[in-house]
Amino acid sequence: MNRAKPTSARKAPWTSWDAWLSSPPGKYVLEWEQAQFDHIVSDIFGYHALQIGLPQLSTLQENRMPLQIILRAPHDKPNQGDSSEHTWHAVDGMPEELPFTSQSLDLVILPHVLEFAADPHAVLREVERVLMPEGRVVISGFNPASSWGLRQYLSHILGQTPYLPREGQFIALLRIKDWLKLLNFSVDRGRFGCYRLPLRSKSGMEKMGFLEKAGDRWWPVLGSVFIVSAVKRVSGMTLVGKIDAKPSPTSSKLSPATNLTSPQQKNTSESHS
Repeated sequence: MNRAKPTSARKAPWTSWDAWLSSPPGKYVLEWEQAQFDHIVSDIFGYHALQIGLPQLSTLQENRMPLQIILRAPHDKPNQGDSSEHTWHAVDGMPEELPFTSQSLDLVILPHVLEFAADPHAVLREVERVLMPEGRVVISGFNPASSWGLRQYLSHILGQTPYLPREGQFIALLRIKDWLKLLNFSVDRGRFGCYRLPLRSKSGMEKMGFLEKAGDRWWPVLGSVFIVSAVKRVSGMTLVGKIDAKPSPTSSKLSPATNLTSPQQKNTSESHS
């Protein structure tokens, strides 16, 4: 009689992802993403910043916001990142149910979070909820339309060991942009990177360093990793109807709320009258 293995003996959901991040291609991706996050967040200002998951990266180390938080996602290795030199407040939670009040954060970082979420669109809805107006979200992920994505796809068809973590459901950047647009986000910057071929050895990865500049120049959209930044927009007032260029006889009796008159102008007008 076969018995089910106890829960404690089962393979943790983060095992292959964590092991992949410690491999040569994983370290290669982390190094590239660290440089990109450092560049993007350095000129984002506010008070409260949040990184969700991937404690192997300190995505906020170049940001100057006074309160920086990391939320450990379920697929992250427990207690990892606590020994980092970067100082932040660590909390546990679900990306689909963020433990923060609405419109309380200025910046949210999602490093490979959408790929491991049960409902990635729900994660983005939560991010939209907790962000302040004009707040920013920065997302990184694997590009399915790349040599790494192709190898991952073929490994599933041929029954081979996947090159990228098996648990991830990699999402095209165009789909993410569509989701952001539906939530009233405006994409303002982004780029692709990591053009080296999908090899596993460190020496093999190092020999393909020349592909970085070539990829940036000749096939930028085929980078294996992407990073994109978007701003939360809030709809303003909308004027309905046509506005006449010349004021009507009755319009001179009405004063719009934005038309403020200084005391000097008021005294001048009274003296002329």
